[in-house]
Amino acid sequence: MDPMQKTFDRAAEDLGNSVHLEHVNVTIPDQRLAQLFYGAGLGLTRDPYLQVMDDNMWMNVGRSQFHLPTGKAQVLRGKTGIVIEGREALLNRLKTVKPKLADTKFDFSEHNDYVEAICPWGNRVRLHEPDADRFGRIVLGIPYVEFDVPVGTAKGIAKFYEHMIGTPATVVNGDGTTAKVTVGKNQYLLFRETDKPLPDYDEHHVQIYVSSFSGPHQRLGERGLVNREDNQFQYRFRDIVDLDTGKHLFTIEHEVRSLTHPMFLRPLVNRNPTQTARNYAQGHDAALWAMDPVHFDDQQMRRRTM
Repeated sequence: MDPMQKTFDRAAEDLGNSVHLEHVNVTIPDQRLAQLFYGAGLGLTRDPYLQVMDDNMWMNVGRSQFHLPTGKAQVLRGKTGIVIEGREALLNRLKTVKPKLADTKFDFSEHNDYVEAICPWGNRVRLHEPDADRFGRIVLGIPYVEFDVPVGTAKGIAKFYEHMIGTPATVVNGDGTTAKVTVGKNQYLLFRETDKPLPDYDEHHVQIYVSSFSGPHQRLGERGLVNREDNQFQYRFRDIVDLDTGKHLFTIEHEVRSLTHPMFLRPLVNRNPTQTARNYAQGHDAALWAMDPVHFDDQQMRRRTM
């Protein structure tokens, strides 16, 4: 081996069984108000290909989505993190839709490193500027979904995901003890302990793609935790339990898909929310979800110097 050749931490690129967090699903009573909040306010893009009736709306966020079927309002017990460019433009959009969302739970607030927006029915979204060190090389996407969980459950939740799903999970301390579960490249489910009373679970869900599809299904099934068999490519589980005692720790339904699912990583359209009829410029309709290219491979350079 060339003594001058660089060595790498190969474990730093291990992803685990879950390879992508695709969508967060909450039902909403009014598609018009949802379009105002998620589309006009946040600046996201309605999927132009699927769910174009008034009974569902899919809103694209880079390579992920919000799924918003019509129904009684569901509220995620925590918050969804979004990376999106342009804090000033975001605040202007939120100010613009505020009068149209009067008499709802809509609100927004500025903080040092994020803007928090609350949808008309109480779902919290935390919006961050792009930061490659913190969120990876994205300018639009969902890097995390965070759940409020009872005190004393984070360690058991992390162990559950490691052993049942086969994905890396750690317990970190900071603003509350938190189980940090890897579910995709620079994507995490966070379970932050709180002593505040939690509302009852109302059937909202998240969706992940896994490379080993049958393994988790078998392990979950042995414990009676598979709650729904959707089709050949998809099943669901919802209860997270202590693997040693069987004690219930938290409930959030997971829609688990195989990598052979027909919609695995299908291309999603993302518009440029700063483009309007008043400032229109051809070629600027679409927004990229990733940062500009960087040089990461020095093999050609090494060959020239050998």
